[in-house]
Amino acid sequence: MNKLNVAVIGVGSMGKNHARVYSEMENVNLVAIADTDKAIGKNIADKYGTNHYTDYKDMLKKEEIDAVSVSVPTKLHKDVAIDAIRKKINVLVEKPIAADIGEAKSMINDAEKSNVKLMVGHIERFNPVVAELKKRIKRNELGKIYKVHCVRMGPSVHRIYDVGVIIDLAIHEIDVLRYIIDSKIKRVYAETARKIHSTHEDLLIGTIRFDNGILGVINANWLTPKKVREIAVTGEKGMFVANYLTQELYFHENDFIRKNVNYKSYSMTILEGRTIKLKMENKEPLRNELEAFAGCILKNKEPLVTGNDGLEALRIAQKFIESSKANKTIII
Repeated sequence: MNKLNVAVIGVGSMGKNHARVYSEMENVNLVAIADTDKAIGKNIADKYGTNHYTDYKDMLKKEEIDAVSVSVPTKLHKDVAIDAIRKKINVLVEKPIAADIGEAKSMINDAEKSNVKLMVGHIERFNPVVAELKKRIKRNELGKIYKVHCVRMGPSVHRIYDVGVIIDLAIHEIDVLRYIIDSKIKRVYAETARKIHSTHEDLLIGTIRFDNGILGVINANWLTPKKVREIAVTGEKGMFVANYLTQELYFHENDFIRKNVNYKSYSMTILEGRTIKLKMENKEPLRNELEAFAGCILKNKEPLVTGNDGLEALRIAQKFIESSKANKTIII
């Protein structure tokens, strides 16, 4: 198989971009899109020269499809994904994987039984700045890591009504932290508030303790008039600061380490040193994600973000919600 026949179910804010990227990829054919809104769906289908269905089940019956992106509201993820999986179609489902743990497990089990790929759209893993950050941490460029601080905030999102800021925004950082720290999360604690959202929390200050002793902080909200997406990793040799939006990565050097090559024989201290902007090759994260999805099918490899990765991110997010409601630290 050299080319995949792909389709998109749901062409709202994310799905329309899936359709755009698929239409530009050399190793896929965008054969159809499905959306219950006939006007929106037809417009996207006409734009990319493909077929439109208002009922995705009709599309699954009539089209020859190898892989599908599921970009519908979270509460529909399980049913739509499983309908595709049971037809032996590989599935990329947008994050969060499902509305709850039970639904996520059902999707994972069905994918295993049908022997198809199930990938979860935790898109920041495919952001070049996150990939570069992970690579440099793995090369021990920070030495011992002390803390990771994530900021993900911006204006309110009126289209989000079924979940709060933890499931919509903070879950990105939960997955990124699991990815770059590569240690089990030991416990979490969350302080939340609901200021303008009608039903769910729109502000989170969350803390994480990893098994290896590293501390994590997630600051997420829908209350800030400026969109911020940033992660700072602090260690004995300095601090990396990565901007998801601009894909810029900076290293703030601990000058004590630079001046004392054999620093472990000294009493450790921290001195402000140089700020170095590291070279990055920028690329659209969604394109990286969809190319990886197609590649794992064509080469029969495990997806970078598996169903179990999506399940674990959702599980930790729900522990944050539990912590907030119980006003206590939750042991994982």
